Amino acid sequence: QVQLVESGGGLVQAGGSLRLSCAASGSIFSIGAMGWYRQAPGKQRELVATITRALRTNYADSVKGRFTISRDNAKNTVYLQMNSLKPEDTAVYYCRITTPVDYWGRGTQVTVSS
Repeated sequence: QVQLVESGGGLVQAGGSLRLSCAASGSIFSIGAMGWYRQAPGKQRELVATITRALRTNYADSVKGRFTISRDNAKNTVYLQMNSLKPEDTAVYYCRITTPVDYWGRGTQVTVSS
C-alpha cells in the first residue's frame, strides 16, 4: 500500500507564491518519475511538471520560468515551487509517482485571486 500526502495549497493573490509538497509512504521499493498535474473546473487534468530520478525536468509551457519542480529521494518527496502565480493557475493540484505502478494523491486546492 502506497500513500501520497499533498500539502501547501491555499489562497494567494496574483503575483504571489506557494510551495506544494507531496510525500510518499508505504511499500515503496524505488520511485521513478514524480510529477504534478492540475485540473481546473470544467477542464481536463493536465501535466504541470515532471522530474525523473536522475533529476531531469519537464514543464508545461504555461508554467515555464515560474514553477520549479524538485525532489528529495531520501524522503520520497516531490515539491513544486510556484512563483508569479496567475488566476489561470487556479486548480486542484495532484501529485503522481511511478514505482513503476502509478499512484496519485488526492489533490490540494490552489486558488489565485486577481
